[in-house]
Amino acid sequence: MKTTTLITAAAAAFMAAAPAMAELFVPSLTYRSGPYAANGIPTADGYADYFTLLNERDGGISGVKVNLEECETGYNTEKGVECYESTKGQGALIYQPLSTGITYQLIPKVTADNIPLHTMGYGRTSAANGEVFSHVFNYPANYWNGASGVVNYLLESNGGDISGKKIALVYHNSAYGKEPIRTLEELSKKHGFELIALPVDHPGQEQKSQWLQIRRERPDNVVMWGWGVMNQVAIQEAANIRFPMENFIGVWWSGAEHDVMPAGDKADGYKAVTFHNVGRDFPVFDDIQKYVVDAGKAAGAGDQVGNVLYNRGMYAAMLAAEAAKTAQDIHGTGDIDAAMMRDGMEALVIDEAKMAALGMPNFGPTFNVSCDNHGGPGLVGVTQWDAESKTWSLISDFKPSDTEVIGKLIEEDSAAYAAENNIEPRCK
Repeated sequence: MKTTTLITAAAAAFMAAAPAMAELFVPSLTYRSGPYAANGIPTADGYADYFTLLNERDGGISGVKVNLEECETGYNTEKGVECYESTKGQGALIYQPLSTGITYQLIPKVTADNIPLHTMGYGRTSAANGEVFSHVFNYPANYWNGASGVVNYLLESNGGDISGKKIALVYHNSAYGKEPIRTLEELSKKHGFELIALPVDHPGQEQKSQWLQIRRERPDNVVMWGWGVMNQVAIQEAANIRFPMENFIGVWWSGAEHDVMPAGDKADGYKAVTFHNVGRDFPVFDDIQKYVVDAGKAAGAGDQVGNVLYNRGMYAAMLAAEAAKTAQDIHGTGDIDAAMMRDGMEALVIDEAKMAALGMPNFGPTFNVSCDNHGGPGLVGVTQWDAESKTWSLISDFKPSDTEVIGKLIEEDSAAYAAENNIEPRCK
């Protein structure tokens, strides 16, 4: 698909003359309450604060203000669907549910309603296939990229050979936690390692039996696919059995400050994969401090700025805003609707020049979205926790995941979904 993103003089004039009352409505499905509030709060704050920054500093997106409205889901799938139904009729441009369970329920709904869904780093992995999933996007990386990124890092750390190694997967016993299993099984066949899968039931506070099994079987590495309190408990249990923290690595939803802080010095050296950078040493945070936090307009107390999940929420908002700009350029109007927004998401280009101009140089990988590729490049980096300085550091560049294995799995899963739902592949 080739779409020009150049704005003609006429289109620019049209947008400059947009009605003063025009606004872009963005629902935010949040969970500031419930068992996963510690994760939901900083993510929601980052998402909201970036749109507030655009409103306060730039007058909105291309001069059109963003109206962000939060709807509390409590990380509950039924409530998430209720939030969708209650807000979609208000001109919703995009949904980012931050829940794999909610995502699975919304995929057929957004497709029928012609509203784009962005599930950045979560949700249904095979939605990366835009030929089947016309309204779902999961760029710049998905769960299977994360699983492959973990294995690739272990390969690098072991001279390219992990045959005969034993790797334990401690995972949240939900649709989210089960996502990487199939990929890891395929990668275990390819690289000759033994995979031990250990489910942890919601919310994850009881893990004694899993870590007793780990102590008994003595795996070379432990991989965690956790969320909420499960992460804190797992890291503490690992410390209790003296499992080497440098051999413990989590997915990007198991690598935030509140996951490691409770274990104190014992969490030092713990790692997690990521699809974006860490810390607040980026110019955009100076603007957020000035125009949002210091101005008393922050969604929260302002104490989460620069933390991992705050950054992730901000990054998601930035990608949505840039997709909205792209849609405005394509359609020659600032007052876009959801169908136009979908076009913008499918034509999104994120290059380093754009990231630098946004005050986020090297914050994430560069990528182009297309009709058939809604998943981005699948590049994965690795972060590590320093308990003394209480900071995460990016210790690996964003590197390719195993597209051979992942591509085959995406093709199989999306083809099955298309057959079940009588979907004719597009982009041909």
